[in-house]
Amino acid sequence: MYEEPYRWVEAVGNRRQYLDEQFKQGSPVVALTYEGGILLVTVSKGTPKLYEIYDRLALGGMGHPTDLEKLRFSLLEMAHVEGFNRSPSDVTGSRLVKYGIAPVIKQAFEEVYKAPFIVRILVAELGQKPEKDALLTINYDGTFEETTGCAVLAATPAAQTKMTAYLKEQTPATLSLEQALDLALRAWAIGSLAHQQEESDQRAETESSASGAGAAAAAIPNVDVLREHVRSIAGGRTLECAVLERQAPGTSKYRSLKPADLSRLLPKALQSVVAN
Repeated sequence: MYEEPYRWVEAVGNRRQYLDEQFKQGSPVVALTYEGGILLVTVSKGTPKLYEIYDRLALGGMGHPTDLEKLRFSLLEMAHVEGFNRSPSDVTGSRLVKYGIAPVIKQAFEEVYKAPFIVRILVAELGQKPEKDALLTINYDGTFEETTGCAVLAATPAAQTKMTAYLKEQTPATLSLEQALDLALRAWAIGSLAHQQEESDQRAETESSASGAGAAAAAIPNVDVLREHVRSIAGGRTLECAVLERQAPGTSKYRSLKPADLSRLLPKALQSVVAN
């Protein structure tokens, strides 16, 4: 059946629909550069979504925990083998993504007789200098994008676009860690609210089409509304934050932000998130 080209295209299309559906309950991930390195932020339901990969590399992900863990282990193994066979300086996010993990994800997606990976991945690489920092995002079909400054993972492309636009619009020339954390959480709220709005629009689609009325574009909420959304959601979940610090002692630059760190860094409006 799938030997015919159009059957294969149809099967791949069905896989896209299936995978898009799996991310509907996923929590966005935000990566943002600041004056001291790179910050990664997400809100999880208990299963960790942020990890160290190598001395200057970190990973954030959304999707099925088992698939994410399998790919994380593959990245860890590739990074350490590369560092042992060559040198630690040869272990870069670009190499691991382009020649390592992206081809594996693409192959799994296109082999229609096998299960695909239900993952979206973000790899952050801390450069020796700020201009060398890199952020790479990988979709479930193996396509990847390399950016600087900021990168996000979201449940839908529309939510991802809104988050990225907000970050680019709000980000000043330099950010302290406190400012970056506040901005990253507001961007997370943009993605979460955008996804909620999309679901609401889909439920009302039949009524709208019957009446001929189109949904109006939602305005970007103000800072207080965004912080309130973070407080309402994150209060019952786990706020995960990690940094790659350029000036950290030793070779490993990865550090998870503990509740004590967050209490010091978060704005007053969000203190209750880590008070519980």
